[in-house]
Amino acid sequence: MDDAFTSGGGGIGGIRKLVQLDPSKEMLHRDDEIISEILSEEEMNRCSSYKLQFDFESEEEKKLPFPDGTFDIVLNSVSTLHNTNDLPKLFREFNRVLKPDGCLMFAMIGGTSLPELQSAFVLADLERNGGVSPHVGPFIDFPSIGSLLTESGFALPTIDIDTVSLSYPNAMVLMEHLQRMGENNACVNRKERVGKDTFIAMSALYQEMYKLPSDNSDEEDQEAVEASVQVIYAIGW
Repeated sequence: MDDAFTSGGGGIGGIRKLVQLDPSKEMLHRDDEIISEILSEEEMNRCSSYKLQFDFESEEEKKLPFPDGTFDIVLNSVSTLHNTNDLPKLFREFNRVLKPDGCLMFAMIGGTSLPELQSAFVLADLERNGGVSPHVGPFIDFPSIGSLLTESGFALPTIDIDTVSLSYPNAMVLMEHLQRMGENNACVNRKERVGKDTFIAMSALYQEMYKLPSDNSDEEDQEAVEASVQVIYAIGW
């Protein structure tokens, strides 16, 4: 951290050394050219950055590649936390690599995200297949975040949740966007294939149950459907 925080003043504030981790090399270097265009040399030198490709899920020991007490702050912004299998282990690792009184600050998808899609698939499965299969990945409950933080060694947890409502032309476009974002169903016990009749039934049910009201004469706006996502924000020390 800058000496404006650590030694009582004298600096401009903010993070001076940044280590970025991501399992995807493409994501790590996605904005390299843009950053070099919009920031001056002085601004780029103000915060030195080191990028490391690292996949926590593929590590047998499930251990971050840093010694104890390395960082002042650990940040995570709606990346892969919701797809992590062993969240308690990862949070204990966050606590391990933080200095005493260090801060963990993160945002993650959770709560009751995509309930519309889940409901439409349940009804379509019952109608077409006579049973129910998971089609939406499991998300951590909002009340579980506090206990997760305290059991991982963090104190004074502060937690909030925000519901974001989105509109899509139809359920098929929503499914396409989820797939292209890599946010399709991550459950191990999911079906390998879903029949076309189930998809069509799901889309029709979604359109019927979750159509957005519209005063616009545009035909596309009149057919738009709602999709809601919950983002959980938390801080621990």
